[in-house]
Amino acid sequence: MSRGRLLTSPPLSDGTPAPRVRFAPSPTGSLHVGSVRTALDNLLFARREKGVFILRIEDTDVERSKAELSEQILSSMKWMGLDYDEGPFYQSRRYDLYRAAAERLLAEGKAYRAFETPDEIDRERKKAEAEGRAYRYSGAGRDISPEESERRAHAGERHVVRLKMPAETIIVQDLIRGPVEFPADALDDFVLVRSDGHPLYHFSVCVDDTEMKITHVIRGDDHLANTPKHVALFRALGAPVPQFAHLGMILGTDRKKLSKRHGAASVEEWRDAGILPEALFNYLALLGWAPGGDREILSREEMEKEFSLDHVGASPSVFDPEKLLWMNAQYIARMPGEELLARAAAAATQELPPRGVALPAIELHRPRVRTMIELARALRSYGQDPQEYDADGLRKQVRPETPAQLEKLVARYETQTDWSAGALETALRETAESIGVGAGKLIHPVRLALTGVTVGAPLFDVLALLGKETSLRRLKRFLNAIAREVRT
Repeated sequence: MSRGRLLTSPPLSDGTPAPRVRFAPSPTGSLHVGSVRTALDNLLFARREKGVFILRIEDTDVERSKAELSEQILSSMKWMGLDYDEGPFYQSRRYDLYRAAAERLLAEGKAYRAFETPDEIDRERKKAEAEGRAYRYSGAGRDISPEESERRAHAGERHVVRLKMPAETIIVQDLIRGPVEFPADALDDFVLVRSDGHPLYHFSVCVDDTEMKITHVIRGDDHLANTPKHVALFRALGAPVPQFAHLGMILGTDRKKLSKRHGAASVEEWRDAGILPEALFNYLALLGWAPGGDREILSREEMEKEFSLDHVGASPSVFDPEKLLWMNAQYIARMPGEELLARAAAAATQELPPRGVALPAIELHRPRVRTMIELARALRSYGQDPQEYDADGLRKQVRPETPAQLEKLVARYETQTDWSAGALETALRETAESIGVGAGKLIHPVRLALTGVTVGAPLFDVLALLGKETSLRRLKRFLNAIAREVRT
């Protein structure tokens, strides 16, 4: 990842400049999956078009922006593999650029100072509401001469800076939605700079996009309403207007806007839940983009080669946690064992068993787990005896006669010389037959004894991998525990 530098974009073979796109999160919260989808669509577009992907941190909201959240954004992007070519650029360090742009717009007569107090604006807004019409700024500041404006400003009178919006319909040729019209009577002279001198979002964004030579703005459709303001600003700044592409909203499974109530919402939460970054990247890339051929599992190289805004839809997409878990399981199933072991070790809260045991255990359990947390937990059971047993399992599988039945099996296993899965299964079934019960009466308690739970990999493979000494020790510990339970 680059750090705070501007690159010169090489031209394409046809002589046109390479595309330049940006991801511009605000450090007022953790990186949400919706924001990540925007970031990776920008990244995939840049890689497909041999362009430049820029990271800009929009931290001008002094009250809400936090340095630690900026670090979380960088950490989450690194974990996801969202490698930017330029940046990170922090808007809080670029105030001189915004001040200079505001002064230039004032000098050129494209913006003006407005001296209304907040109370005056509030009265105008309430009057509009009472009359049943949408509030629009009156434009009174336009009537103040430049000389009078300068005099009042130098006298210390509080004011904002507003853009002179053109009296025309603005048409945005959206790359996803097609032409979108914004009539002139719906647009008023909006504020660029607050009375305390801080630039507002629309102004700093357009100044930065101009200075960074952004060619394509790919963002969520919640920004579509801002676009006519931005088009007018780019024109006022004398800058080329970027091409816009507004991505469809991401909804929860209830078709409502995605939020915390739909489960883990941030990148960090999904990481901590045991989701692989490759799986999350793949899943989010498919929210709105259709690569064709009903394919769902794509490599990073395939996505970078094939991504196209032509195949991104405007309709909302549904974020389904169950589908993400399914996709994560697919990545676990396909990942080489050595790499999976390294990932599991990173996800584990306790030490895993030695490599010679862990790798065969991975092959046993990878078809049966959906997260790295589940895999780490399964692997840990080979290096540590169960400290407790599943309560529901004990209630369902342990009866007064169970200790005596297990003692028969332990006695048989103690004489067992062939500790292979097949031989162990034969021994258990013969023991069950000799005491007149079905094999399940032994299989379920034995699994509880070995792993502490009632579900998992094939029991006899688990027995074989644990080895004779460990298996017998765990069976005897379990016998002691359930014997006490049966007596009480």
